[in-house]
Amino acid sequence: MSDSFSSDHRLSTTELGTEQRGQVPLEVSRLGLGCMGMSAYYTGAAVDDEASIRTLHRAIDLGVTLFDTAEIYGPYLNESLLGRAFADRRDEVVIATKFGNRATPEGGRVVDGSPENVRRSIEGSLERLGTDHVDLYYQHRIDPNTPIEETVGALAELVEEGKVLHIGLSEASVDTIRRAHAVHPITAIQTEYSLWTRDPETALLPVLRELGIGFVPYSPLGRGFLTGDIRSVDALDASDFRRNNPRFAEGNLEANIRIVEEVDAVAAEVGGTAAQVALAWLLAQGDDVVPIPGTKRVSRLKENVGAVSIELSAAQLERLSSLPAPVGDRYADMTPLGR
Repeated sequence: MSDSFSSDHRLSTTELGTEQRGQVPLEVSRLGLGCMGMSAYYTGAAVDDEASIRTLHRAIDLGVTLFDTAEIYGPYLNESLLGRAFADRRDEVVIATKFGNRATPEGGRVVDGSPENVRRSIEGSLERLGTDHVDLYYQHRIDPNTPIEETVGALAELVEEGKVLHIGLSEASVDTIRRAHAVHPITAIQTEYSLWTRDPETALLPVLRELGIGFVPYSPLGRGFLTGDIRSVDALDASDFRRNNPRFAEGNLEANIRIVEEVDAVAAEVGGTAAQVALAWLLAQGDDVVPIPGTKRVSRLKENVGAVSIELSAAQLERLSSLPAPVGDRYADMTPLGR
């Protein structure tokens, strides 16, 4: 495993968004850290907040500044975890959290982009995070029952009040992004993008670059698949949500292994790991692309950060870009996505 990074070798930075209509760009590290798995969904090991806090602190030491969470992660537990971890280091981090995909008392979830929920959600997030502002506040899922203009209008009020510095959207369609951006500058769009999810390249990325909006890919390692460690669902905990993901289903997983085998081959050529190659490919797509690989382990964090030192040749980039599409949808229910 490549581990060329130490605490005195820090990640470089880039900017999300552009200066327009009074909004300034958001400076972030070239790689961020997705924090969801520290508290929810990926359950291969028991939740260990102390270990997660060590990982969060080590990430700061390595130059990671962008940390991604959401009120639904836990729910609420992940924001509280970050609040404890960053209590004495708030000025060193950029906190991105999400609202609009809220938990119900019955254990379900409701997509709610109403102005009332915008206000209610930010107050809860600020309290759990132990801060007076969120650096980047995303609408987690687009509410089909609330016009995006109303949601972004409420978010713009939070910007005026200083409770939110930058606005983002997650899993939004091109039309929704344009309408939202007309109300207030959108700094970043978050959606899934990796060597096994290439959909954003067709329409989304061109529009983001036209409008001057940054792109934050989540699941840049294909929910762990592109690390090469998952060859069977038997390796996943019984409650791991990937067991119900179509791309991990019997038959599909076996077919998709051909993708990671090619990534492995390139990794052997450059002296890195499959995860590092997958991230290096994403980084090569542009300075406005800031992946947020998730982990709760220091060892995996250091591996991911090491991706910035991986240099892929033009031939290797083309080889990876020519990989076949994966078999299976990226969610069992695609209905809430891309509104």
